[in-house]
Amino acid sequence: MSLTLEHIVKALGGELSGPTDRVIEGLAPLQSAGPAQLAFLSHPKYIAQLAQTQAACVILKSEFLSSVPAGTSAIATPDPYLYFARLTRLWKQAHRPADPTGVHPSAVVHPSARIAPDASIGPLCVVEEGAVIGAGTVLRSRVTVGYDCQIGERCLVHAGVVIGADGFGFAPVQGTWEKIEQLGAVRIGNDVEIGANTCIDRGALDDTVIEDGVKLDNLIQIGHNVHIGAHTAMAGCVGVAGSARIGAHCTVGGGAVVLGHLTLADHVHISAASVVTRSILKPGQYTGMFPLDDNAKWEKNAASLKQLHQLRERIKRIEQQHPQQEP
Repeated sequence: MSLTLEHIVKALGGELSGPTDRVIEGLAPLQSAGPAQLAFLSHPKYIAQLAQTQAACVILKSEFLSSVPAGTSAIATPDPYLYFARLTRLWKQAHRPADPTGVHPSAVVHPSARIAPDASIGPLCVVEEGAVIGAGTVLRSRVTVGYDCQIGERCLVHAGVVIGADGFGFAPVQGTWEKIEQLGAVRIGNDVEIGANTCIDRGALDDTVIEDGVKLDNLIQIGHNVHIGAHTAMAGCVGVAGSARIGAHCTVGGGAVVLGHLTLADHVHISAASVVTRSILKPGQYTGMFPLDDNAKWEKNAASLKQLHQLRERIKRIEQQHPQQEP
């Protein structure tokens, strides 16, 4: 199924340069788009690709219209990336059937669970006792929602997600471990998306909380009693240890780790592969990682790092023996 440029602009807005009846048969990157496909330019550094593109139409800012090749249509908009995001949803609506509402025959749903009539519970899902699934929420295949856990409205939970497994709680006793029962639950707000095989543990006493609009990638671990503020986004393989509090509108790059009982303020951005070892109470971008190097150099640098404390103490002693005089 294809869409005309007229249909796209009527649905999403923007200023069209070119014939309205031009047919678009697919979406593609700017450098590889063909003569029946639509692409976008979101950053000036890709302007060279615009001159070479074979795309039928390009979404871009009006300031780049003069660089569009002859014969290529254009849709001018203030935010091409946002426009493209909305176009992908329009395209999916036109080309794929919507998720069916109701419970798939292979799913297991406890009689006491409350599921909104227009929610979608996919194949092989498990919804346990007392769980609540809000209106318009979609659980894809093999999702498990533990007892008493709540998911809000219009959420999308991808395959293999586990919500409400026990948090990692054990008390040491004479060289062994004794389990601490996890008595809380998980509360997820509205418009949350959770990537495949992500795990969100239930709280030990209080609930683990994921606020409205949070976006979690695949393979993320959220520990017990974690609180994640509204519209925060985390990339794949992030680990958040128990009782950490992460503010609203934060981002956490792939593979980063946030240690337990720490607080991140609103609008804190953590670079990929960083390890957050202290609370961050001021908005901004933070990075904590050891740069990649060839192994021999890395080992030398690591050995030097181990000596920093001794060097610091030597400098302190020297300063005490030879104090600097005021100018």
